[in-house]
Amino acid sequence: MSFMEQLKDGLSKTRKNFTERMEDLVGASVELDEDFMDEMEMILVAGDVGIKTTEKIMAALRKAAATRQIKSPAEALPFLKNYIADLLKTTGPRMRFKGHPSIVLVVGVNGVGKTTTIGKLSNYYRLMGYKVMMCAADTFRAGATEQLQIWGKKAQVDVIAHGDGADPAAVVYDGVKAAIARKADVLFVDTAGRLHNKTNLMKELDKIYRVIRKEIPDGPHETLLVLDATTGQNGLIQAKQFQQAAGITGIVLTKLDGTAKGGIAIAIAKELGVPVKYAGVGEGIDDLKPFDAMDFAQALI
Repeated sequence: MSFMEQLKDGLSKTRKNFTERMEDLVGASVELDEDFMDEMEMILVAGDVGIKTTEKIMAALRKAAATRQIKSPAEALPFLKNYIADLLKTTGPRMRFKGHPSIVLVVGVNGVGKTTTIGKLSNYYRLMGYKVMMCAADTFRAGATEQLQIWGKKAQVDVIAHGDGADPAAVVYDGVKAAIARKADVLFVDTAGRLHNKTNLMKELDKIYRVIRKEIPDGPHETLLVLDATTGQNGLIQAKQFQQAAGITGIVLTKLDGTAKGGIAIAIAKELGVPVKYAGVGEGIDDLKPFDAMDFAQALI
């Protein structure tokens, strides 16, 4: 199954909650009147697109109707598909890898799949020809280090680890030193699950940043926030909090295959101005792929 097919299959719950309602509306509507617009707005909000983003989409749809760019309800869905793809589209390189090594910090709350995401990303970039290493700086959650080591074996990459209860910043220091010594291209750093209101954990993240920058002044080169797509608007709230605390550069959206709230990808990309860089649509090591705006829009609508 191609990734496009996986994405389409994975978004089936979202489509049922989202696109099928749009199609019913289009089928029942004769004109692009205010009743049609109000119903479409409700569908977008219910699909977790978010209030602000929905308002922007609806303003564009109303303008397109007023200027006769679209002339009937049937033309609304193709317009929305292209408009959503444009909202999600990004330019430039997906990852800002600079020098050897490039440091990629991976953050997020507990249970979103950070460790699994690092394992899958490590495998992806190893297959792309990069020399990859991982650093087990989540020393807070019992078994996190062992879980990352298991992923290291699956992905065939080295893991720098101490053990449960160790100082995360010390693990990161050793990880950076080892990545430099072994001439790694990329070092993925796992971190403890953090909540915005856990002051000590956020201070720990600051310490990790300082350790990285002492050895590599322009690092980390990417800070990826892992979000569980099934949480819908809670994911958007998390993203805003982490953006303030950690300066995130990209989103990894996991569990798209199990959610009716896939519209959250649109809200995150638009309201935060932070790109969704990768999408997860399964449990397998190959089921995390680069996020493509048009593929997502086509799978959604």
